[in-house]
This record gives sequence, structure tokens and C-alpha cells, in this order.
Amino acid sequence: CVCVCVCNMRLTRFFLRYYPPGILLEYERRGQVRTKTIELLDLDDEADVGTTIDELITAEPLITERQRPQLETLLRRLIEKIKAGERNRYYHYKKITTHALPLTNLALNKSGSQFITGSYDRTCKLWDTATGEMVHSLEGHTSVVYAVAFNNPFGDKIATGSFDKTCKLWDAATGKLFHTFEGHTAEIVCLTFNPQSTLVATGSMDRTARLWDIETGAEAGCLTGHTSEIVSVRFNAPGDLMLTGSFDHTVGLWDVESRTRLRTLIGHRGEISSCVFNHEGTSILTGSLDKTCKVWDVETGRCIETLRDHTDEVLDVCFSPSGLLLCSASADGQAFVYETADWSIVANLTGHEDEISAIRFNPQGTKVLTVSSDKTARLWDAFQGTCLQVLEGHTGELFAGTFNYDGDTVITGGKDNTCRLWR
Repeated sequence: CVCVCVCNMRLTRFFLRYYPPGILLEYERRGQVRTKTIELLDLDDEADVGTTIDELITAEPLITERQRPQLETLLRRLIEKIKAGERNRYYHYKKITTHALPLTNLALNKSGSQFITGSYDRTCKLWDTATGEMVHSLEGHTSVVYAVAFNNPFGDKIATGSFDKTCKLWDAATGKLFHTFEGHTAEIVCLTFNPQSTLVATGSMDRTARLWDIETGAEAGCLTGHTSEIVSVRFNAPGDLMLTGSFDHTVGLWDVESRTRLRTLIGHRGEISSCVFNHEGTSILTGSLDKTCKVWDVETGRCIETLRDHTDEVLDVCFSPSGLLLCSASADGQAFVYETADWSIVANLTGHEDEISAIRFNPQGTKVLTVSSDKTARLWDAFQGTCLQVLEGHTGELFAGTFNYDGDTVITGGKDNTCRLWR
């Protein structure tokens, strides 16, 4: 974030958020410091800065003409950052042979300076992206390490979920074990941190999701009600709501503070493969082995759209950072980009020769990364659907790939037990 002090009795500072674009206002009210976010989801390098400032001053009472110079500086910096993050081509930087036994998952920290890998060898390893050297081997699980995550944006803690039914919390700097979370009665297959990095959520084949307190190591809640394994857990941006996607064909929407189920999203006719909130937290996107994607209204739990363009199982789904687009990836070897305003197809990403196992937008929302069982990853123009680059070199099926926060680094992981870094 970038902050600027302004001379106003109530408004104290501006903070910039680069992806998706926005401004955070810090202000005082009745002696208390408060914050408010102004979304700038449509901001791009063609935006008229003066007009944007006029609209902000008209719409937001906290902002006055006195802040115009500071706002102009910040908006131009924001636009420059968006432009600078655009990379036309990625070059293979490093190949890292990570484990002797098969890889299960990987994750980058926010900056892309480090990444972690989980494996059937019962370890999670922390790697230095620049050198390719192992920083720590996190050992202690007694079975497969299947799920791994950093507590981004902080990146100082690592969570590992295992088939040994436990989740472990580690210090990313030292490799020290903070806590072992015990309580699940079957394999842990997914996990995530809440945005505040105060909780870890785990999903298990025991049909429950559990919340764990990072500070104390205690169980903070057990979410029950699903009738089959939970394969996806996600928080919204504020961290007050959580999703659980299950093989029972449903998704649970939960209030985090009370640990109560607010909605059960019923409508899919097959197992859930993926579920996610949009950035604003107003919509939920789900993908299913029934070959469809569905979009749901968070407030009512109503399905507002069903996307039926795939001919095989939908394996992954995601919103763009702004929420203006969404993507789906399928075992049919295709990916679709949709406009969320009217659910029309923006692009059909065709070219892979086998199923697409994962899909991601870059932070700018202009490119899409797909990874496939055909041993390649591809980069696509999100609006034109053209393949910009094929990332080749893996000798086994790919199962994971992602961008770092700035979008200037890509990592891919495959069944050849290697990760490849692209810059």
C-alpha cells in the first residue's frame, strides 16, 4: 500500500490497492479511526484521470477538491502499476526437482520470492524462487501432505494438511512448528487461511470443515452437515463468510463468527470441484462434475445463472480480480471466459490436447493461465481468446499453476515431480 497524508479534519490518509484497483480511505469519526474502500474495478491505462476524480468527489463526501492533487498523483501511480505489471512473454527461468515421490500441490507467497510444495514423501518443502535452493524441509506428518498454503499477503506462516488427519502450522522464516491441529477423523484434502491470518480452515474426507485459531492452536469451530467429503474451502475478502464445497453436490455458505450455516446451495447434479467468491463478495461461482458452472447470489442463495457450455466435467473455476469476468476449465480440454454482466462467452480457449486441471487470471485480469494433462501450460488473452504462449518442458501431466501478486512470475507443477518458474 502507498499512503499520503492529507490536510482534512476527518480524512487522514489514502492507501492504494493495486489488484484489483481501489483506494482505501482512512478517516476519523468521533475519535475512532475507520476505513472505507472505493472500488475502481474499471480503471485501466485508458482512463481519464480528471473525470475519475470528478466522479469520486461527487460520490464520496470524504473527498473534496482539496484532495485533487493527491488523488491525481495516486491514480496515475495506480495506472502505471497496472501497465507495468503487463508482461508480453514469459521466459523459462528455472526447473526445480522438488521431491523423490509425487508432488501433490504448490503455492507461491505474495511477492513470488518463495514457494512451497507438498508431496507423497510426507513433507512440505519451502523453496527460494531466485536460487531454486530449498530453504526448509517441513517434516513431521506421517502420511501424504496433500494441501499447502501461505498466509498471504503476510507470507510468514505456512499451513500443511495431510492424509494423517492433521494440519500443521509452521514459521516460514525458521521452519519451526507452531501447532499441530488435531480433530479430523479422515484425510485433510483442502485448507486456506482467512484474510486476517487469524484462522486456518480445513476440509476433510470426514465430511466436516474445521476452523483453527492460529494464535492458540485450539479448534475454533467444527462445521457439520455435509454428507460427503469437503474438497474446497474459501473465505470472502472481509473474512466474515466462508464456503465449503462437497462431493455431496452442494456448497455451504457459513457465517464465520457464529459458525452457523447461512445457506445451502443446491442445484448441481454432480460432485463440486471448485467454489469461490467474487472480489466484492456478492456472488459465488461453483464448478461441478455435472459439466456445469453455476453463479449464486450471496444474499439470497439463489442460483442466478447456469453455464452449460462444457461437454465434460468442470474441474476448476475462478473470477477475474475485478469480478467482471469469470473462467471455467474442464476435462473436455476447453476453457471459457464469460462476461459477468450478461453471462455471454467472451472467449473459448481451445488448444489443449487433454483435460485442463487448473485455471487462473493474472492480477491485471487481462490474461488467463491454464495447466493441462497434456504436459503444457498456456497463456491466453482473456478478451480475444488467442493463445499468447505455450509453456513447455514438463514431462508429466500438469496439475497446478499460478501467478505471483504482480503477475510477473508464473509457477507450474507437474507429475514429473518438478516445478518450473517462468519470468
